[in-house]
Amino acid sequence: MATVNGIFDLPGMPLPPVDPVEPSRDAVPRYFAAYEESEQLPVHRPVRVTRVEPVDADPAGELRVESSAGTWTTSALVNATGTWDEPVLPTVPGAELFTGRQLHTREYVDAAEFTGQRVAVVGGGISAVQLLDEISRVATTLWYTRREPVFLDHDFTSGSDGVDVERRVAEDAAAGRLPRSIVSYTGLIWTWTGYARDARRRGVLARRPMFTAMGPRHVVEADGSTTSVDAVLWATGFRPSVGHLDGLDLRGDLGGIPLVGTRAARDRRVHLVGYGPSQSTVGANRAGRAAVREIARDLLGPAT
Repeated sequence: MATVNGIFDLPGMPLPPVDPVEPSRDAVPRYFAAYEESEQLPVHRPVRVTRVEPVDADPAGELRVESSAGTWTTSALVNATGTWDEPVLPTVPGAELFTGRQLHTREYVDAAEFTGQRVAVVGGGISAVQLLDEISRVATTLWYTRREPVFLDHDFTSGSDGVDVERRVAEDAAAGRLPRSIVSYTGLIWTWTGYARDARRRGVLARRPMFTAMGPRHVVEADGSTTSVDAVLWATGFRPSVGHLDGLDLRGDLGGIPLVGTRAARDRRVHLVGYGPSQSTVGANRAGRAAVREIARDLLGPAT
């Protein structure tokens, strides 16, 4: 929990004190479960939505939601699936020949499983740096990125930098460009990443250009030399998990889903939270409130 960017208090239930060394995968679900029980929310799980499509040709009509637990119809849909179901795995020549372990951050559990090994960590974002710091305490690590990471000494969340980031992300979303990671807009902030400062002090934060190929137990460096590795951790991010919305024809010519606020530009019944400008913790919190207000106005009238 010490490295979690931030968890917002849910309405009426402040986040209780947590042990900073407790895994977030335990602390956060426990908090959400307590909130569901307290508010008696009708949450259905486990459910996988397989397809959403219009019931008929009326653009103001209902939507049909098909799932592993049955079919529903709805007047409005908030799609908050985020990105965690669609990991990005780069195509590298020879990857299928590698006999060591390959895993994505989605599968990462604990640094101890890499004790004594040589581990290639691939990626230039917050997760890559965080896991590089953790794994380097028990293993030999090598850090690879496509581009030189940019570390900033100031916090972008206030002042003109924050406004500029929000503007650029919103412009990309409105135009329907494919979403990029938030860190690609902001850079890595030293004040966010205490673990990055520690990794730099220990000499771990030594970036290498992305390797060009893989062999049975090695990677081929950009200069043609080879480096032996036992495992490759792909900290290469995720793409939006929105395939179940393909039946609504929401994508624009640039491959992404154009947005107007939180609404899909091509279907005002659909709101996306955790997509584009709202894929950050702060952004999703703000977008969730905005989507609810818009839906309330649609269903109950402008007085709401």
